[in-house]
Amino acid sequence: MTSDHFEITQKFFFDAAHTLQREIESEGSRRIHGHTYHAEVTLAGKPDNRSGMVVDLGLVRRAIEALRPQLDHHLLDEVPGLGPATLENLCAFIWRDIDARLPHVTQVRVWREALGDGCTLRRSARS
Repeated sequence: MTSDHFEITQKFFFDAAHTLQREIESEGSRRIHGHTYHAEVTLAGKPDNRSGMVVDLGLVRRAIEALRPQLDHHLLDEVPGLGPATLENLCAFIWRDIDARLPHVTQVRVWREALGDGCTLRRSARS
């Protein structure tokens, strides 16, 4: 039996539009505009003695494929439970959805490659 702690990740992307009420760069943000968002989900823990995996990556991909249609090619302003379409709220939304399907989520990162900005939500690993 191993006492090692591992992290596994799976990346995905989605294209979506939104508006945002901001004080700075407000004119463009208030109009409907879109981005390609990239996201990465991290799960951590000890590998199962029998399978040798923290979680089967096939299950992670299934969870992401169940989540993606809620965001991809949508107006994020209209996604139930998201709130204002900030990077922070996207991290929290993705976390809640994946965590409800799979245990051991420890990090969600969302970024917009073209703009160079991103957000990371981290929580300590659960045993």
